[in-house]
Amino acid sequence: MPRLWLLSDPARLPDPLPLMARLPRGAAVLLRGPAPGLAAAAARRARARGLMLILAGEGRGALAARAGLHVPEHRLMRHLLPFLMMRRHAGPRARPLLSLAVHGRAGVARARRLGADAALVSPVFPTASHPGAPALGPLRWAALARALPCPAVALGGMSARRVRRLPRRLCAGWAAIGAWAGAA
Repeated sequence: MPRLWLLSDPARLPDPLPLMARLPRGAAVLLRGPAPGLAAAAARRARARGLMLILAGEGRGALAARAGLHVPEHRLMRHLLPFLMMRRHAGPRARPLLSLAVHGRAGVARARRLGADAALVSPVFPTASHPGAPALGPLRWAALARALPCPAVALGGMSARRVRRLPRRLCAGWAAIGAWAGAA
């Protein structure tokens, strides 16, 4: 399971390729709403650098890029069934990662139903991606993480310093847009 996750964002980080060159081997890159052609370029860069690529919301795109799939909670999910079928028939070493967004108990139940490998539990702290949205805070985040059938990744206002405020045994990793984009 990747410990560090870089998330792209059409508004805040539309092109993660320059940052991908600086990520450590084994980190994950989650593409959300990529521009045309970016997924293919990111797939090549991820393979060359030993990164795990995950596409959000598009099962066939993930299959074409030989990438993992992220299931958003509040956005339309396309072509989930072909991806799940491929996962079912793939061997353990060829099985792409399935992650999903968890913002509450409904997300925990969905992680169980889909057999998710990881859940991005958010927002832990206030975040620039969703100004004014209520944050879970470390205690509610930990309660959701504890209830999950898969490892929990912290997202939302995260940094290397803030991840220390979460229980290490429950936090498989942390994801960010702004913390990475600020390092560019």
